[in-house]
Amino acid sequence: QVQLIESGGGLVEPGGSLRLSCVASGRTFNDYPMAWFRQAPGKEREYVAATFRGTFYTDSVKDRFTISRDDDRNTVFLQMNSLKPEDTAVYYCHAQWGIYDYWGQGTQVTVSS
Repeated sequence: QVQLIESGGGLVEPGGSLRLSCVASGRTFNDYPMAWFRQAPGKEREYVAATFRGTFYTDSVKDRFTISRDDDRNTVFLQMNSLKPEDTAVYYCHAQWGIYDYWGQGTQVTVSS
């Protein structure tokens, strides 16, 4: 029943921007934490940003990425500016509801000239 569907990934040159979206269905996540993670080839999945009564970021994306949410549409966004090649990864949406947590299928972000 619960689905998280990401969109907005693609190919962008260094210094460019992308806006990722994650729409949750089957359950409302209003007033519950939502976050973005990413996983580059051959590397561990890492935390990127989260929103829950505030916003939080890993140091490597601070001042470049902005997480936001539209609780009326059960959607979380990740605005990514000043993208770097090292930002290349599959980006995953994550949502928490009580003791349960859910993952999206991922959307590919490639930063390359």
